[in-house]
Amino acid sequence: MRSVFFLKRHVSIAATTLAFSAHAALADPQHGIAMYGDPVLPPDFVSLPYANPDAPTGGRIVTGEVGSFDSLNPHIAKGSVPWQLRFLAYESLMGRNWDEPFTLYALLAESIEVGENREWVEFVLREEARFSDGSPVTVEDVMWSYETLGTAGHPRYHGAWNKIASMEQTGPLSIRFTFNEDDPEMALLIGMRPILKKAQWDGKEFDASGIDEIPISTAPYVIDDFEAGRFVSLKRNPDYWGKDVNFMRGQANLDEIRMEFYGDGTAMFEAFKAGALNSSREFSAEKWDTQYDFPAIDRGDVVKSVLPHERPSGMTGFVMNTRTPAFEDWRVRDAMLHAFNFEYINETMTGSKQPRITSYFSNSVLGMQDGPSDGRVRDLLEPFADELLPGALDGYSLPESDGSERNRANIRQAISMMEVAGYTIADGQMVGPDGAPFTFEIVLQQGSTEEQSIIDLFVQGLERMGIKPTVTTIDNAQYRERVNAYDFDMTYNRWGLSLSPGNEQKLYWGCDGVEAEGTRNYMGMCSQAAEAMIDEILNSESRDDFIAATRALDRVLTTGRYVIPIYQWNISRIAHVKELKYPEELPIYGDWIGWQPNVWWWEEE
Repeated sequence: MRSVFFLKRHVSIAATTLAFSAHAALADPQHGIAMYGDPVLPPDFVSLPYANPDAPTGGRIVTGEVGSFDSLNPHIAKGSVPWQLRFLAYESLMGRNWDEPFTLYALLAESIEVGENREWVEFVLREEARFSDGSPVTVEDVMWSYETLGTAGHPRYHGAWNKIASMEQTGPLSIRFTFNEDDPEMALLIGMRPILKKAQWDGKEFDASGIDEIPISTAPYVIDDFEAGRFVSLKRNPDYWGKDVNFMRGQANLDEIRMEFYGDGTAMFEAFKAGALNSSREFSAEKWDTQYDFPAIDRGDVVKSVLPHERPSGMTGFVMNTRTPAFEDWRVRDAMLHAFNFEYINETMTGSKQPRITSYFSNSVLGMQDGPSDGRVRDLLEPFADELLPGALDGYSLPESDGSERNRANIRQAISMMEVAGYTIADGQMVGPDGAPFTFEIVLQQGSTEEQSIIDLFVQGLERMGIKPTVTTIDNAQYRERVNAYDFDMTYNRWGLSLSPGNEQKLYWGCDGVEAEGTRNYMGMCSQAAEAMIDEILNSESRDDFIAATRALDRVLTTGRYVIPIYQWNISRIAHVKELKYPEELPIYGDWIGWQPNVWWWEEE
């Protein structure tokens, strides 16, 4: 069966962002805001460029997830939540256009206004905005949501809240936020917080809620039914307030979005083949080519779509926790990178059909360049030369093997690095200066069959060095609890990175995350160079400076040797029933957050 491959019109990053010039002041309330320059879409735009304003409504999409859940509140640290709820079941003052690196358009708000230097931002709410119970969205609801999320919500909300000097109602439907530090991105970040109904939580503990309370929101979808750990069904609200807002035209077309949960990937794939699921996102190129040959595809009832994108690779792989004695020494981490026989593993897992992630921002204009750093990138890094690890200034690339199972040259180099770090092999075991065997624990989530297969191959290489790690597989709830508390030596993780990195980088790599639980700084890094590069990103006043700062950060992260990268997904592969359609015009982010199922529709042939 032929794959359907839709090519997006060519739009360069430079054209999309217009110009990375000095932060322009908005003299009057506007319909949108861009991180740099002006929004591409005019005030009277019909719909987002990748949405079909004439799409019919109806039908359903049923997707699968590996794991379980015990909470329906995605805004707190407690519990395990279906990740999609954070994006599908809530709305914010502004909405993200995935066809621009970082531009927001009015959603719950009808306008946005900023100070000359973005030292404050003011929103005016739409008078017609309503919660799913029909009650109006008020300034009081907005203020309560921001304060509650910033104090009792998930740690990802705390950083922005701490930068707010004041929050005040300036009119019946208007609210102004004034910031306590110079951070031009804050005007955009503040527009992206979910808005909840204050009255729902009177006398209740917001940060302790689980499946006992379904948060009321303004979104087009509401949770209609669920069974803890088994499924969640969201139904389209027929009285949704925003169906005529231009940002929402062509979105929320499906009547139902249903997520089914399975114990492992094999069971989930069999459910898709049997018709229990009608859409499956496939991450294995080998499986895509060899196992998607069942009768529904042969009949044409299921279509295979291949979708390109222009976003960074992000980082996917096995992260080493530097808080633990096992991986506090970078030379030990370097040894692990050499021992990981990627070329052999890639051939075994994908038939060598997927390229490796080479850095955190690879596959994009923001990625570090080959060879020594130069120009503005070098100027940014040189003040931190004493802190930087080898390769940051002079050039670095990941170890490559000859593709054979033995990986002899890299194993020799790995043993050499361990020796430099103070370890030796005695009686077939790698031991430290105290004579104790070097070992560590790899913590994996139950049902992560692909990651477990990769680790099995990795462990075989380690055994040739006299290292025998412990592999612990635990259920979803235990796994999330341990990872949030950084209670692991090594684990699998995926950081999705965008074309507009900003404040979230501090949540990923910032020094505060070494001790504060619930961040995504799983490696426990604290780098003054990384902190400085993030600040440069946040305060760049030109496109060139922004790109240079991000490339410099990429060098710090990659040469820190914190993660063993695996393969990247520079295209998306989605198999789906033929009735599920999507526009041929794809956003630059491709198959990204909210694209499926927000702009898909159901159409009988």
